[in-house]
Amino acid sequence: MKKTIKESLKVLIADRYLLAILSLLVVLSVVISIMIGLSIKPSDSQLVTHYSAFSDNNIYSLYRDQWFYLFVFVIFQLTVAVLHIIVSVKILITKGRSLAIAFAWMGVSILLIGWIVAYSIINFWKPI
Repeated sequence: MKKTIKESLKVLIADRYLLAILSLLVVLSVVISIMIGLSIKPSDSQLVTHYSAFSDNNIYSLYRDQWFYLFVFVIFQLTVAVLHIIVSVKILITKGRSLAIAFAWMGVSILLIGWIVAYSIINFWKPI
């Protein structure tokens, strides 16, 4: 296991472009997580967390949750970054450079989309 990790790091360091993208992924994830975490304000008001067309009571139903549900977006950003780094290195070793680079850029785009969604929810749900 230790040997595999060392070999993976050597292959990753040899590919500077992929290393730069994965570094961007880490920095972007940390910065977005901090921004989202600082934007969350404790409140007694609830926010809509998901919608279901199938409900026992009505034709549709909105499910609500407390303000700390928004910390899931912080965890999501960090999880996406870690998993994309691991999988990108594995793809680099097994499948090749171009697919690993495409997967790393996909991780960057997922982080940006997650940031947009999180800020849309936070701005819509501003507690007074």
